[in-house]
Amino acid sequence: QVQVAESGGGVVQAGEPLRLSCTVSGLRFDEYFMGWLRQAPGKEREGTSCISWRGDTTYYKDAVKGRFTISRDNAKNTLYLQIDSLKPDDTAMYYCAAGGYDYCDDSWFKNVEDFGWLGQGTQVTVSS
Repeated sequence: QVQVAESGGGVVQAGEPLRLSCTVSGLRFDEYFMGWLRQAPGKEREGTSCISWRGDTTYYKDAVKGRFTISRDNAKNTLYLQIDSLKPDDTAMYYCAAGGYDYCDDSWFKNVEDFGWLGQGTQVTVSS
């Protein structure tokens, strides 16, 4: 059984950094593309970032480019999301995702929602 567990969320001040973590069990971690999605209150879930098996390829949606950094440690079966200069608009539930097809692009996020595995999410609230 695949289990995906996010951690690291909380209430932070605007402008501060935050690092989210995600541990995965029940699959060969280094054989899957991974990513982060988020869902703000009253909005649909959206993708933010994606990373290849070995971490040598990353992809970011325009809204987060320059502030979000996705990385992974395959030895620890852990995915990370570093968020710098948090904004109130970053307030959302953040979901870790595993699976989808083996290419990071805009469509990967819908594909992983349909065919991959997502965790329960970790809440990030940014106060101004």
